[in-house]
Amino acid sequence: MPLNTSLHFATPESESLPIHVVTPDSLEPWLQSQDARIQAWIFGNSFSAKAGSVLMLPDENGRPSGALVGYGSVAQRARQRFVLAGAVSKLAQGTYHIAQGVPDADLETEALGWLLANYSFGRYNRATHRQPRLMAPTGIDADKIEILARAEALTRDLINTPAADMGPEALEQAARDIAGQHDARIAVTSGDALLSENLPMIHAVGRAAEQAPRLIDMRWGDVGPSLTLVGKGVCFDTGGLNLKPGGSMALMKKDMGGAANVLGLAEAIMALKLPLRLRVLIPAVENAVAGNSFRPGDILTSRKGLTVEINNTDAEGRLVLADALALADEEAPDLMISMATLTGAARVAVGPDLAPFYCDHDGFAAALAQGAQALADPVWRMPFWDPYEAMIEPGIADLDNAPGGGMAGSITAALFLRRFTDQAKSYAHFDIYGWQPKPEPGRPKGGLMQGARAILAALPEALDL
Repeated sequence: MPLNTSLHFATPESESLPIHVVTPDSLEPWLQSQDARIQAWIFGNSFSAKAGSVLMLPDENGRPSGALVGYGSVAQRARQRFVLAGAVSKLAQGTYHIAQGVPDADLETEALGWLLANYSFGRYNRATHRQPRLMAPTGIDADKIEILARAEALTRDLINTPAADMGPEALEQAARDIAGQHDARIAVTSGDALLSENLPMIHAVGRAAEQAPRLIDMRWGDVGPSLTLVGKGVCFDTGGLNLKPGGSMALMKKDMGGAANVLGLAEAIMALKLPLRLRVLIPAVENAVAGNSFRPGDILTSRKGLTVEINNTDAEGRLVLADALALADEEAPDLMISMATLTGAARVAVGPDLAPFYCDHDGFAAALAQGAQALADPVWRMPFWDPYEAMIEPGIADLDNAPGGGMAGSITAALFLRRFTDQAKSYAHFDIYGWQPKPEPGRPKGGLMQGARAILAALPEALDL
């Protein structure tokens, strides 16, 4: 599939208009430095420097000579992740540079938000999407910001693509394309070969679909600490025999959001050439309904040997992840991270904006919190609450894939996954949503990268890079 990778800063040779970024407190001092014509224009338009507000400034002939952009109050900025991104669609077409007003500490975040605001998903329509361009602000790592923007665009494209065009085969091809761009090695085990390779739960979940289930295994880098990323690649989730209602099925093209996020994160890691050994594992399946679907009441034996009672076929993501985690764990990586659109309970707990994560390593959790703040990628730590272990032990088997009672659903899912990670030196699990339900600055409605930038920022601390 053609992926959206065209997010770049304008070239230095481009002519550009200045953007004057002002807060309600700095607007008056800025006005005093302007001539009477500009002062009258601003007063006449009642510009108040509200966050994301825009007022184009005219020259003597009425042509645009620059723009005022409101940076808002501290309280307003706390409620808006990318302030300048909220201004992009309100600016006249052209190329701009930030002349003043953005604190140095915020420049990279605001530049990233501008690039992300330029994203569009145009695979199925012919509408042109032209947005104002930005010159890279002086002092930022422009190459890194462009890499982050392209990684997010990749993630968004993968999630936004409907399941008819993003089934297990297409997800495999997307991984192969990324591997080819970075000289990574890739191997895929599919169909009945999953059984001979002892990946039985991936096979069980995906065997009813027209496209065979598969495990995608990508490796990159030969030196440095080892990082393994495991992403849930359920390309569509009907719920299986525990069929979802229609309303709940409408967004299930995004149930491979974990896979899309780890591929976007892997793209950034490889493009930045981080000194580590990377492995990416994606169990790619469709949870379909047919005569050979796995059933409620079945007991599956995992790669690790733990048996799992199936109390709900709609709790399939943890099954495919469990086999992939067990495989990854056999190499005892320095850090292993799973990402999945796993539970509705996580959405009830923290809503769509926050990416909840579970981790027993306090240092990594602290680094994640710092990275989330620095790169406008909010995360929230949740507990591996050991007293709830009994909730995932049904008695008839070692584990229960869907404990009853409706309590602590995200926590019990994380505890389930942790059972397959004995040897990894450190493990973290992200229960993400992967979707922006309504447009926000820098985040159009649709697929979303969550937690990946925070992880990227935390890797130097976590792996001593």
